[in-house]
Amino acid sequence: MVMTLTNSCCVCFRVCIQVDEKEAVCYLRGVRMSASKVRRVLDVIRGKSYEECLIMLEFMPYRSCEPILNALFSAASNAKNNLGMNKAKLYVSECYADGGATMKRFQPRAQGRPFAIRKRTCSLVLKMKERED
Repeated sequence: MVMTLTNSCCVCFRVCIQVDEKEAVCYLRGVRMSASKVRRVLDVIRGKSYEECLIMLEFMPYRSCEPILNALFSAASNAKNNLGMNKAKLYVSECYADGGATMKRFQPRAQGRPFAIRKRTCSLVLKMKERED
């Protein structure tokens, strides 16, 4: 299942598949922000339950929370609809962000020399499993 999310200035591709029969995965590619800024939020939600992650992401002051929240919703829906898991028992088993393609723009600086501006993108992977309670 491939969906295209269009924001004001970027296009992100979200792909949801299942890897094991016990694990739901969401890939979000082409997010228009640096991977280090996304990792800052992913480190906080890793290992937490689905409900706890929703609350934390809702009130964090970072711009990277919005695409992570969309990926979390997508992975949870995928787990419920495709794998028959209970959303109340889900937790984030693995999540990471890797650098993607860098868009290069040039700005004129002193004495007519070009100055490279690097607009970074990243791709993030979010995996969810069901707790054994």
